[in-house]
Amino acid sequence: MLREKNQVIVRMHLVLDVAISVAAFIGAYFSKKYLLTGCFGGLSTEPNYYYLLFLVMILWSISFLALGFYDSYRRRTLFQILFNVVQAVGFSLLAFGSVMYLLDIPNVSRGMMVLFGVLNVVMLWVSKTLVFFTLRRIREKGYNIRSVLVVGCRERARDVIKPILSQKWTGYRVQGCLDVDESSLGDEVVEGVRVIGSIHKLEGILKQNIVDELVFAMPMKLIPNASRYLSMAEEMGVSVRIVPDWQIHDLCYKPHIATVGFETFLEIPTMKFNTITTNDVALMFKHVLDYLLASLILLGTLPFFIAVAMAIKLFSPGPVFYKQNRMGMNGRLFEIYKFRTMVVGADKMLDQLKAQNEADGPAFKIRKDPRVIPWVGTLLRKTSMDELPQLINVFRGEMSLIGPRPPIPSEVEAYELWQRRRLSMKPGMTCIWQVTPNRNDVSFNGWMKMDLEYIDNWSLSKDLKILFATIRAVLTGAGR
Repeated sequence: MLREKNQVIVRMHLVLDVAISVAAFIGAYFSKKYLLTGCFGGLSTEPNYYYLLFLVMILWSISFLALGFYDSYRRRTLFQILFNVVQAVGFSLLAFGSVMYLLDIPNVSRGMMVLFGVLNVVMLWVSKTLVFFTLRRIREKGYNIRSVLVVGCRERARDVIKPILSQKWTGYRVQGCLDVDESSLGDEVVEGVRVIGSIHKLEGILKQNIVDELVFAMPMKLIPNASRYLSMAEEMGVSVRIVPDWQIHDLCYKPHIATVGFETFLEIPTMKFNTITTNDVALMFKHVLDYLLASLILLGTLPFFIAVAMAIKLFSPGPVFYKQNRMGMNGRLFEIYKFRTMVVGADKMLDQLKAQNEADGPAFKIRKDPRVIPWVGTLLRKTSMDELPQLINVFRGEMSLIGPRPPIPSEVEAYELWQRRRLSMKPGMTCIWQVTPNRNDVSFNGWMKMDLEYIDNWSLSKDLKILFATIRAVLTGAGR
């Protein structure tokens, strides 16, 4: 299933766009050299067009990234996207001409470069139009949805909600509205959208519902202690938008975690507080690597899967895989896969063992758990190889290779407010805590702080360090 920030088609656009540009360059080269006749045809052997093609790949990549080519399609019209194509190709051609002048490379065919520019624009237009309408169709069917909760129930709120309802292809869905006046509970704001609660109960509402974005669509000065609610959403890792009346300075509120930016939301200017990285290019590579590595590792470990399945069946009757409900990004519920390392019915034995729990907080851990299957279960858990089937979850877009471990719903119910922010990033198969020496001696709060430190300082290099540390832990049997 497609999930938010798992849009592989969109995230692989850089590679696709550069490949299309390469194809356009080659097409222009052969057309100019072999197909066109008269004064329009023919090409000299100098300069070396292979070198020029390599330069095109570099310059076009930089240009596409620099000009916001990969901003989310859900927030842009097709016209804006196509205009961006013309802008990017035009800028790239100017940069190419400047480099040719600086490097003093003569005799580059102007006719071929004009033909290349036209082919490049047309081919990119076709590609992006196909992707635009494919993603639009996917969202109309109810996939890849972002859930929005609106604070406000009057004209400004209606101005936000109506474009969302009329443009279902954008992939936004309105959970409902909140108001400062509890007497308006149940009132219909727009057809099908009602006031579902009071802003004073925001904490409980955010805990009990999947909310990706909280939109303040009423004057902030009308919300008593508004900065408290901004801080609450920020602490829980929920993105916040403010439809401006530009009175934010009156709140004397300064985000401690979030970065503040201004962004158009369905043609409505908004102020947005982001509690996770806004480096979309780095996130693109993270998502692409997740899918590529998950695919390769699943194929490479297929014999191991078969061997483990046979061993589990030999030592304990029952299914090979253990499936359990876990909380994903912003509270999305999904089924996690593991090799079964415990006897059938282990969950029902939990109440009898709670007194032996060695972990603090809502987590549950016992070093010598009597429910573990002898030999095979112990080995899988010690090496953490029981987690390997979660590659299926990564491939499905529910998890990442690296990220905070996905908690069970009962743990999340016991979280303190600040701990919920660990749900603001896609959960992973391994994390900082998982590769920490004597990790089971780390307190629950210490574990949560490790995850938040990871979210606040995320980078691709940090992911690679955790990945290599995980491989080392698996090979040395340094697991639980």
